[in-house]
Amino acid sequence: MKDFKSLLFILLTILCYILAKKMYAKFTFPLLIPIVTSTTVIILLLLKLHITYESYMLGGKWINLLLGPAVVSFAYPLFEHRATLKKYGMSVFISVFAGTVVGLLSGVYLSLWLGVKKVIILSLAAKSVTTPLAMGITSMIGGIPSLTVVYVMIAGISGTMFGPFILSKLKIDHPVSIGLSYGIASHGVGTAKAAEYGKLHQAISSIAMTLSAILASLLIPFIIKIIIK
Repeated sequence: MKDFKSLLFILLTILCYILAKKMYAKFTFPLLIPIVTSTTVIILLLLKLHITYESYMLGGKWINLLLGPAVVSFAYPLFEHRATLKKYGMSVFISVFAGTVVGLLSGVYLSLWLGVKKVIILSLAAKSVTTPLAMGITSMIGGIPSLTVVYVMIAGISGTMFGPFILSKLKIDHPVSIGLSYGIASHGVGTAKAAEYGKLHQAISSIAMTLSAILASLLIPFIIKIIIK
């Protein structure tokens, strides 16, 4: 019976994600990003059918194990766009470093100023990192990975919703600048948005997302240890 439930919940999760991805491809509305819609549908189904989180994780834990390979796969965009990276290397590296540090410090210090609980601060530190790596970083520093997913979603959605307006107001129209902005601030969701501008925008955003994720995994544990006693 346990094996059947495991298989059922794995299939349910995959099916929800595939359908959510198809819906997003058709409508491309920021709030309809696959990770949001599929997660929402699964939560509603679990609540409606009175299925506990523990029961769901009989299958969900196997999908969770894929987080490791997903993190390793981040090396691929760097290889795929190596020519672009070589051409704009200095601009990319400086921007990624500055964006990653500012994104981390602004979130942490604002939370400290507002008196937010330590565990919540630890959970939002990796908000601008793509989900698989963000969950790993949060686990490493003592936060709540499931809460981090929510913050990652918010960062991704807000970036795609307000990004075009902000870039327009600041008169930023260079493909590299646009790609860097989306990739650093809004990870995978932002990269999908950058793809709507053009191939170079998408390539730069993909590189920025990957490099910022790697850099964040090195900086966050170190910076958090200094700031939060």
